[in-house]
Amino acid sequence: MLSGLVIVDKPRGWTSHDVVGKVRRLAGTRKVGHAGTLDPMATGVLVVGINKATRLLSHIVGTEKTYSATIRLGQRTVTDDAEGEVLEERIAAAVTEQQIRDAAAKLTGDILQVPSSVSAIKVAGERSYARVRAGKEVELEARPVTIHSFDIHGVRRERGGRLQDVDVTVRCSSGTYIRALARDLGADLGVGGHLTALRRTQVGPYRIEQAHTLEELAGSLAVLPLADAARTLLPVRELSDGETVELSYGRRIPATGSAELTAAFAPDGELVALLKDVGGQAKPELVFAAHGEGA
Repeated sequence: MLSGLVIVDKPRGWTSHDVVGKVRRLAGTRKVGHAGTLDPMATGVLVVGINKATRLLSHIVGTEKTYSATIRLGQRTVTDDAEGEVLEERIAAAVTEQQIRDAAAKLTGDILQVPSSVSAIKVAGERSYARVRAGKEVELEARPVTIHSFDIHGVRRERGGRLQDVDVTVRCSSGTYIRALARDLGADLGVGGHLTALRRTQVGPYRIEQAHTLEELAGSLAVLPLADAARTLLPVRELSDGETVELSYGRRIPATGSAELTAAFAPDGELVALLKDVGGQAKPELVFAAHGEGA
């Protein structure tokens, strides 16, 4: 059974669900999922899991992400990106590059961020974006996120200098909304802001250089094998034959000596389980090679 990760370079205009559907057809299996939604307007790295590799996805979702983006200063939109109606426009000509850099610095580190109102967060059992589209008021609570870096690469004047486009790279924790960063940068500068372009270039250890377009995947489905995906993602423990057998039955083995989730491999290189030390022993959190089961 084919199991592994597909690193997709998602095209603009496709939903993450659209991509999963495409990979299902290419792989000939229903058991396909993704590790973190990308908006339709965004492009770049979407990590897709096939069969057993779907069990790795929850451990990928929480990893750091890196994005390249363009923020337009001088306009505020209902969606905090270019796909929404412009709510307000102000002249941003007087904003200097140093002011932009200073405002970005305030949004770097551990911050509290109010997600975009058109996010998929549920409010009273209903998606926030659905409430906005229905004309309902939405007030989301601020959430802690970490912006590891917020780098400014260039500032360009648009529409005769009335607006300014800022090219940035953001490395951040899971759960960060880049649209909200664009909104907050513009708000701090007093001119409003929204996102006009977004490309995710890295999810955890998986980089855009590894990604394949849907056209390339249709020609040849490039799958990162399950064992290779786990070795890249997590600390590794090499098992003895006896430990491999014990884990295949779901039993505990001697402690790994690390508080981190660890990928455990049989002597032949097969991924056996994900382990975590509990009570002085290594407990299998997930078993991939159960007794009597093929790879």
